[in-house]
Amino acid sequence: MQLSVNGKMMQLTAPGDMPLLWALRDVLGLTGTKFGCGAAFCGACTVHLDGEPVRACQTPVSAVGTAKVTTIEGLGDTPLGARLQDAWAALDVPQCGYCQAGQLMSAAALLGATPKPSDDDIDAAMSGNLCRCATYHRIRAAIHQAAGQEA
Repeated sequence: MQLSVNGKMMQLTAPGDMPLLWALRDVLGLTGTKFGCGAAFCGACTVHLDGEPVRACQTPVSAVGTAKVTTIEGLGDTPLGARLQDAWAALDVPQCGYCQAGQLMSAAALLGATPKPSDDDIDAAMSGNLCRCATYHRIRAAIHQAAGQEA
């Protein structure tokens, strides 16, 4: 099958029921998307399908169809993704960093839909992303910064 990943058509051989996470990591070698819980609870595996955040651990590769997949490896190629990554670095958001790919992907989807989010908007959009290091306040501040707002 073919997938559009980060703006490139990629050929892969995988069973249709393989989770997109494993197709990305094990077949295509895009290891930025992380395995966390395997049950779509933690958000570490968040990627975009046509700009919408999905949990790659629970999305069968056959469900992707013609949707455009964006992973953390492709996020910085967009102006919004670059702003988010710059804000993340400027505010020292990551500690261990494990959840950050999913956090950034969810934040990008939020700002794509709501360019000037409130704290409540951020909390709602990010609620499915867990951070064991508890950098939630810095994540919120970085989202505001990327949106051009005061934290």
